[in-house]
Amino acid sequence: MTDAASPTSAEPPPVPPGVRAQILATEHWGLLASRSTSQAEVLTRIAIFLTLVSAALVSVSLLGQATKYSGPFAPSALGILGLLYVIGILTQVRVINVADEDMMFVIAMNRLRAAYVDIDPGVERYFFASAHDDEVGMQRTYSFLRPRGSTQVAGSSMVFIIVVNSAVLGMFVGGLIAALTGLYGLAIVVGAVLVVLSVVVWLMLGYRGYRRSLASYTPISPSAPES
Repeated sequence: MTDAASPTSAEPPPVPPGVRAQILATEHWGLLASRSTSQAEVLTRIAIFLTLVSAALVSVSLLGQATKYSGPFAPSALGILGLLYVIGILTQVRVINVADEDMMFVIAMNRLRAAYVDIDPGVERYFFASAHDDEVGMQRTYSFLRPRGSTQVAGSSMVFIIVVNSAVLGMFVGGLIAALTGLYGLAIVVGAVLVVLSVVVWLMLGYRGYRRSLASYTPISPSAPES
């Protein structure tokens, strides 16, 4: 009986660091390409929606002048605003989903950056982006030189679309109340309140999705606890 190990039981030779770096770089470029595609797609969707909003408001204005704001004006205007809101909801949901996807891409690239550091620990101090795949590392990658604040969230595409679409909803509901009751003061108040409620509800839903995504994920290279 021979003591030689069979070829199938022999351990594979160690992978050279250069080969590991090539594999990681390929994955990194794949993530960058997917991220760029998602961003380009959602920016196109936003541009289309804003164009439709502008065109719809101009159409309603011209329709009002042509009908002297009577007869078919109310149902036509409400139909335009209703359709615009449906398109806005579809755009808004996509923007929120892309924001969540972008966070996942950033975390994934942080994990790859940690693998680069494993290959060559000396390169970490040259990275502005984080090499930690947790929430702290993700926020560091999004904002290199200072912690992320409320202005980044307030100025995001997600909040922008939520505000615009909530305004469309407020105009639709306010117009519906005015058409049915003729109480324009009530229509303005209800429309304004609905705008605020819609913004708050959608922001809460977006934040809940953000927390749910992070809660379902376990980092493998977390940031060091602050002293």
